[in-house]
Amino acid sequence: MSGAKERLQLQEKFEIMPETLGGQFRKDFPPYLDGLVRSEPHHYVTTPEFAKNAEDIYNLAPRPDDIYVSTFPKCGTTWVQELVWMVVNQCDFEKSKKEQLSIRSPFLEKANSPLVDKIMELICYWNLMDWLRPFIRKAISFVLGDCLRDLEQIDQMAGPRVIKSHLPLYLLNPSVLNTSKVVYVARNPKDVIVSYYHYHRLLEFHHYTGNLEAFADYFMTDRVYSAPFFPHLLDAWNKRHHPNLHFVFYEDLKKDLRGEIQKIAKFLGKTLTEDQLVKLTEHLRFDNFAKNETVNCEIGKEIGLMNNSGNFIRKGKTGDWKNHFSPELNERIDKWMQTNLEGTDLRFITELEQQD
Repeated sequence: MSGAKERLQLQEKFEIMPETLGGQFRKDFPPYLDGLVRSEPHHYVTTPEFAKNAEDIYNLAPRPDDIYVSTFPKCGTTWVQELVWMVVNQCDFEKSKKEQLSIRSPFLEKANSPLVDKIMELICYWNLMDWLRPFIRKAISFVLGDCLRDLEQIDQMAGPRVIKSHLPLYLLNPSVLNTSKVVYVARNPKDVIVSYYHYHRLLEFHHYTGNLEAFADYFMTDRVYSAPFFPHLLDAWNKRHHPNLHFVFYEDLKKDLRGEIQKIAKFLGKTLTEDQLVKLTEHLRFDNFAKNETVNCEIGKEIGLMNNSGNFIRKGKTGDWKNHFSPELNERIDKWMQTNLEGTDLRFITELEQQD
């Protein structure tokens, strides 16, 4: 990126996952025309489009005043992203009301993603007439042109930059953790599965057509976008004592939002006044947050990127999985969790502990 430094070579190599090109998978994820790819040696699952740009993202140079908000998808990323941006920017509520969060705090792996091309691919899938394509392309560019930053724009942003990413740490520039600060958010995987299922049904990019039980199976067998879950989480957990990494549980944010804001502010070297703390806590209260048009992505419904039956900012509850899992499915997930947590000291906060 900036400067004349020697380009870093990403060691991960991406190969197509043959099972994602046909059969039941293609029926359940119809927009995935080119399937998904998996990396070696870490087995990260993503799209062929991202794989083409992975090394460019890997070469984004971190700065000492950068803050990365890192999570597996549906672990409270947008919530904490807004929290961190507000803390870093002295609770500038006026700017936060006027400017989309995606501009104030860019989504790293979407920076070089050919979003318009993917939408064109979906148009082709739905058999729309060829002559519509240039008009739709112009419309999407007009609407989204100021809502996303490309990698060059992120590189040239004035600091401090608050950068959102769902990438595991090994796909970020290797000097990130020793140079910048990272706020990592973890969540109980049972709630992640439920939230990610609804997310895949909401976005036309995924357009998942199967049921929750099948989705849980895809999730546990590492056949969904951004999988696998536990290696992503455990990599950060094992680095939680690094002075530049702050590890926070979604469940702790739900239990004591004010207290967790104070902890994050301290980690970032910021001090909030009592008035700022009270206002920020109210600003981030989930029912208020879900109505915030600069973070809730409702614009996606207006341009056909999301269906109208759900919301990007959904319930935000902990323990909602109890309303979705059958006893049999819950038992399978418990065994999967037990297998992946064996030999680690990571444990998830229970709903009972939250209420104490």
